[in-house]
Amino acid sequence: WADSARGAEIARSQIDRGADIVMQAAGATGLGVLQAAAEAGKLGIGTDSNQNGLHPGQVFTSVLKRLDIAVYDLAMAARRGDWSPGLTSLGLKEGGIAFAVDANNQPLITEEIARAGADAMAEIVAGTVRVHDLYTEGPCALQ
Repeated sequence: WADSARGAEIARSQIDRGADIVMQAAGATGLGVLQAAAEAGKLGIGTDSNQNGLHPGQVFTSVLKRLDIAVYDLAMAARRGDWSPGLTSLGLKEGGIAFAVDANNQPLITEEIARAGADAMAEIVAGTVRVHDLYTEGPCALQ
């Protein structure tokens, strides 16, 4: 999570094998992923917060963890008196995940891409497209 050189090395390996877009999900290590993508003239995808401005025009988008939504929902539940401890998962349907579009990546998002993304998200929310949940399925499942 703190080795940007290693992230860059991994990204270069993926790019050398034909990747056009690399997505990082590794804190400071991921910064190396985005740097390597930009240096190679490829696109990166940031995570957690809006990283589009790190390499304008080279970060396709950033997947945002909407912690503001999670904190608000918890605060409101506590205010109503119906908060209870436990695991809560907020996905697209609950507004817990979003994609960053701003001046740094807007030229990369064509109408066709925006429409395809919106359609895919709607299908995920509706349940017609199923996304594997690593928290409840397989070897990483939380018990």
